[in-house]
Parts: sequence; structure tokens; C-alpha cells
Amino acid sequence: MSDINLNDQYPKTVTLPDGAIVEIRLMNATDRDAMLAFAQALPQEDLLFLRLDLTEPSVIDDWVHNIETGHSTSIVAYDDTGVIGYATVHRNPTPWTRRMGELRVNVSQNYRARGLGKNLTSGIFDIARGIGVKKLMANMTADQHGAQAAFRRLGFVPEAMLADYVEDRNGVSRDLVIMSYDIEGHLDQVADIVKI
Repeated sequence: MSDINLNDQYPKTVTLPDGAIVEIRLMNATDRDAMLAFAQALPQEDLLFLRLDLTEPSVIDDWVHNIETGHSTSIVAYDDTGVIGYATVHRNPTPWTRRMGELRVNVSQNYRARGLGKNLTSGIFDIARGIGVKKLMANMTADQHGAQAAFRRLGFVPEAMLADYVEDRNGVSRDLVIMSYDIEGHLDQVADIVKI
């Protein structure tokens, strides 16, 4: 899948199972301020576990730079209030990990359990495959049981747990769980999940 094909696929309008209509589009520099507003409106408990502090303008600027250099590809969902979620696949420029991508997904509390996360995840899986990613990784703390369950439903399996590896925004050290998914053959599984 080339950038031209991605531009042919996005933006798109999606109707969620409850009838809500959202727009999903490729993220670019014009989404910077809306993404910053989304992050700054997240509840404190969500911010505890973000890998990067998205409430900082410089972090969003780095994200946009990664998109522009091709190290990240992101889709962002909007309703009439602004950004309501995103999914991104980030690739490390190190040659020996170029086939790997790190998956990051976040959805506004108002849109959780409404199908938006499934739509974003399905879209970013297709994008990851199209840009040549062979294996997706997801990182979360050991006490993020809901996130682990969601990734397990997608077919991710735990690869490692690193003790006291990360520190949350309050300075508390936590165990890091690394989960992975071999992206080949994902299409059938996504079709089954979206039907749920």
C-alpha cells in the first residue's frame, strides 16, 4: 500500500454501531492542535500510562515530525467536537527492527466500548501491512488488565514482562508487558472482531 493508496482510502466516514458518525483521516501537521487538545482533555488515570506525555506540545511536534519522515503512520478520528481517538504504527529507523511496528491506540472515554477502537485498530492493521510491517508490538503496564485483554482479543500474545521497567507520571515504577502479533493473516481475524 503506497501513500497514494492511503490517500485514496482516507478520509472516510464511519458509522459506529450506535449510529454515531465519525470521520477517520490520516494524521498530518494540521491535526497538531486538535491532537494536543485531545491529550490535554484526557483524564488523569489515562495520562498515567501514556508512553509519551502527549500533553506537551513538543511531544506532538515530534509525532508530526515522525509522520513527515515516515517513521510513524497515524489515523485520527473526529466528531463535531474535535479529535476523539487515534491509532498509530511507529517504526524504529534502526535497520534490524525495520519489519517491526509499535501499535498505539487511544480513544476518548465518551467513545469507549462503542466500536471506534475496533475501527481504528482495524485501519491501522491494514496500514501496517501495507507499509511492510511484519510484526506489531504493544507495550503496557502489567496492571492495565483491560488493555491486555483487548490486545489478546486481537490475537496479541505476551512476549515479555520487564520488572520495574517504566515509571508513570507520579514516579511509581511499574512492570512493563510487551505483547506482539504476527500481522500476516490478520484480515480474517479483524473481520470476525468487527462483527462482535
